[in-house]
Amino acid sequence: MLPPLLHHRDFRRFLTGRAISLLGSATAPVALAFAVLDTGTGGAADLGVVLAVRMLPMLALLLFGGAVADRLPRRTVLLTTHLGAGLGQGAAAALLLTGHYALGPFAALEFLAGALTAFTSPALSGVLPELVPKEQLRPANALLGMAANGSKVLGPPLAGLLVVGVGPGWAVALDALSYLPAAYLLGRLPVGPVRGRPTTLRADLREGWTVLRRTRWIWWASWSCCATNLLLVGPWQILGPQLAGSALWGVLLAARGTGLLLADAAVYRLAPRRLLAAGQLGGLLLPLPLLALGRHAPVPGLLAAALVSGLGLALSATAWDTSLQEHLPREVLSRVSATADALSYLAIPLGQLACGPLTTRLGAPALATAAALTQAALTMLPLLSPAVRRLPHHAEVPTPAPA
Repeated sequence: MLPPLLHHRDFRRFLTGRAISLLGSATAPVALAFAVLDTGTGGAADLGVVLAVRMLPMLALLLFGGAVADRLPRRTVLLTTHLGAGLGQGAAAALLLTGHYALGPFAALEFLAGALTAFTSPALSGVLPELVPKEQLRPANALLGMAANGSKVLGPPLAGLLVVGVGPGWAVALDALSYLPAAYLLGRLPVGPVRGRPTTLRADLREGWTVLRRTRWIWWASWSCCATNLLLVGPWQILGPQLAGSALWGVLLAARGTGLLLADAAVYRLAPRRLLAAGQLGGLLLPLPLLALGRHAPVPGLLAAALVSGLGLALSATAWDTSLQEHLPREVLSRVSATADALSYLAIPLGQLACGPLTTRLGAPALATAAALTQAALTMLPLLSPAVRRLPHHAEVPTPAPA
């Protein structure tokens, strides 16, 4: 028997399409890395260029993508970006499979993929309230989280098998093909309202920033996420493998992924009255594995810390997405989400760049410990705001299945 939420036909289509697309996208990083390293002549330098040209347009166009998603029907935006991404990845796969790889064309296709992501992400954040009742947004986000995190567990091993068995070009082709059924399912969603207004895009962008700045709980939570990305992403990605060692690092990532899945399953069932505050408290769990690495904890302690960190990450992500969708008007939802995401994403390269010099000065264990403790302290600051502590959550209530 289907859970009540899955009786909503449009949400079933959306969830299925996202699961297919996410699984394909989870194979892409591994496939692209080996495709560039094995096929190109520039090795790691070529790979660095490909990764950079994918990230730069996403950061540059994210705010614009949020404004577009608030103006046009979000289904139209998603259908267009998925078809464009499928064509782009298909062209990249064709370059690899026909032996015509060259850095310039390949980087241009990845630039296109990054630009399309800048439009996809804000539209995804805004489309869910158009598909399910407000009281079911939390379990809907939890199911989407399970699909996303499950793809992160299954996608990289699948990509590895394809790379070894038939070559990286076919793994990239799988990613391209995954966009087609996803686009078909998204194309069958309701069109949604057209929100075009006689205002300029510049005015729309300014309105998104104004809503973020004046809504106190969004302001505090956004800067908390920014601080977390600044302090944890770089040290975790750079110091984590160094402190753990290659064998243990993979196990830690698997334990963290398990925690993500367990938390999404729990959040699907549980409905805390103050969901945003609960998610903020969940953020206190994020630095635990980095702290454990910095303090040279034994292996069982490291694994437990990684598992608990995954629990906290999934809780905080679902709490943030659900709170935005429950409390913001739909006509500004994508812009505010994109503005908050831009702040958070910009903090990541800053933390990565600072990690090297600080490691030289402090040492890896001391830097890991300091970054973890600082992040925990900053995560507590938003809870000083009554707007964060008291934001209500629309707990799920039974609703009849649509005819």
